[in-house]
Amino acid sequence: MNYLAPSILAADFCRLGEQLDVVNKSGAQYVHIDVMDGMFVPSISFGMPVLECVRKRTNLFLDVHMMVEKPERYVEEFIRLGADGVTIHVEACDCIEQTLQKIRQLGAKPGLAINPDTPIDAVLPYIYLVDMVLVMTVQPGFGGQKYITKCLDKISALREIVDSKYPDVKIEIDGGVRLENLKQNLDAGANVIVTGSAVFKGNISENINRFLEIMG
Repeated sequence: MNYLAPSILAADFCRLGEQLDVVNKSGAQYVHIDVMDGMFVPSISFGMPVLECVRKRTNLFLDVHMMVEKPERYVEEFIRLGADGVTIHVEACDCIEQTLQKIRQLGAKPGLAINPDTPIDAVLPYIYLVDMVLVMTVQPGFGGQKYITKCLDKISALREIVDSKYPDVKIEIDGGVRLENLKQNLDAGANVIVTGSAVFKGNISENINRFLEIMG
């Protein structure tokens, strides 16, 4: 099954509640929340207060992507405020195994993310602990970037490993995903699709419908 995860990083924050209402009715299954700390990535986005407000506005799966140094400091609070899934970066955490275990013990779905230049070998020692691996398809930290096509090979290689040994693990992609390159990502093996600008710029409902038509 394929899942669409509109990223609120591209939403109009003056109208966030209204736009979430549209997403709620659209057929998308997730809401993706990019948390950036200004250290692991150059940008600062949003944190606990926004997550708490979003949780009050939607019953969709809240997919929290922590682009944060030492994410173990915050996972408990994010889960308390309503995160359904928490994804940490392999490059940003010194205690990956313990943090993934903590996420699951607290009742959320653990995920592990890798940057475009990080090989999939970096996640393999921990893949048995996760519900999802997130492959960044742009450099993390800014929305609206161009998709990095070399990531398709990484997605395909990861899909082969997942299918052979960990069939319940989802593969998520985040960055530069648009209608024009959606099918090649699905064909490569991605099944959780994060997209921001391609959903929130223009008619949100129509944009989501177009994605879902391709995703089946």
